[in-house]
Amino acid sequence: MKIAIIGTRGIPNHYGGFEQCAEYLALGLVKKGHEVLVYNSHNHPWQQEQWNGVELHHCYDPEFKLGTAGQFIYDLNCILDVRKRKCDVILQLGYTSGSVWGWLLPRKVVVTTNMDGLEWKRTKYSGKVRRFLQWAEKLGVKYSDHLISDSIGIQDYLKEKYGADSTFIAYGATLFEQADETGLQEYQLTAYQYDMLVARLEPENSIEIILDGVAKAKLNRPFLVVGKHETAYGNYLKEKYSAHQQIRFTGGIYNIDILNNLRHFSNVYFHGHTVGGTNPSLLEAMASSSLICANDNPFNRYILGEDAIYFNTSDEVTTHLKMVKYDQEKYQSMIRENRNKITNIYDWELIVDQYEKHLSEVNGVLTR
Repeated sequence: MKIAIIGTRGIPNHYGGFEQCAEYLALGLVKKGHEVLVYNSHNHPWQQEQWNGVELHHCYDPEFKLGTAGQFIYDLNCILDVRKRKCDVILQLGYTSGSVWGWLLPRKVVVTTNMDGLEWKRTKYSGKVRRFLQWAEKLGVKYSDHLISDSIGIQDYLKEKYGADSTFIAYGATLFEQADETGLQEYQLTAYQYDMLVARLEPENSIEIILDGVAKAKLNRPFLVVGKHETAYGNYLKEKYSAHQQIRFTGGIYNIDILNNLRHFSNVYFHGHTVGGTNPSLLEAMASSSLICANDNPFNRYILGEDAIYFNTSDEVTTHLKMVKYDQEKYQSMIRENRNKITNIYDWELIVDQYEKHLSEVNGVLTR
């Protein structure tokens, strides 16, 4: 098949979860003999027209000048271009800024959309923006021939709200096997003598709850906050916790080996995400043998089950930080079970197989 992937800023990943997903899927599908075209922002760091056998096309992206509004123009440019290409299937990752142009998607090409999480529930958005996102979600369903859900919760939601069937395909991860302590020196860290989180610095990711708990714990060991912090909310957090020297804002880290090593050698890894389906950073933490302390919600419970510690409040974060040590046998059992889940359920090779099966089944089956 000739498969076009739209909806991301491009590959190799320099941004986030859907870019990581596009990277693994594109590589996996090319290895299976398919032609894959991925759309990249014109100012993506990788400027070549091919990457490891994946065809790339760069479209003008004015986000750097216009902010969020630029995403809509970029998605429009990608859709206008893909109309000129001969493709069998278009895989659309997300709907937020692309679905408003859904009516322009080529009518004779199958479009299947990964519907992401419940974007309109994000607390950072105003009521007006949330209403827009609900409308965009509706358009995403309307203008897609087929839907993909990356969690059972999202699958149930789409069926209940829209009467829409979707194919469940989780996000993926790869077991991290090459742990190396030498990389910790760059961050002045000692193995298992620090705690951390990896997330976009947004309210719905429980950042403030976690850091309030860190501040209350008054421990000397470092706490790493990994995520882009040159934002209004990031600046607010840095100012609020400026007196707590153990809290270190590292910025985004996109080298997966460095990130996995940091996760592997942490004492406790905090996952505060409250919105969405199968979160990429959670699976990567599981694959890195992290001891996970997660926000207690159905999305996280579905993936982790009893193989994690949970929190709802900053006081619970404080308690865990003071009490939990990664090397206790019950926590080592959690780590082993989570690695087994990666091997048996979430391994990228399995996920690529499931995407290939889905794309093969829907190829030529138009419903719009």
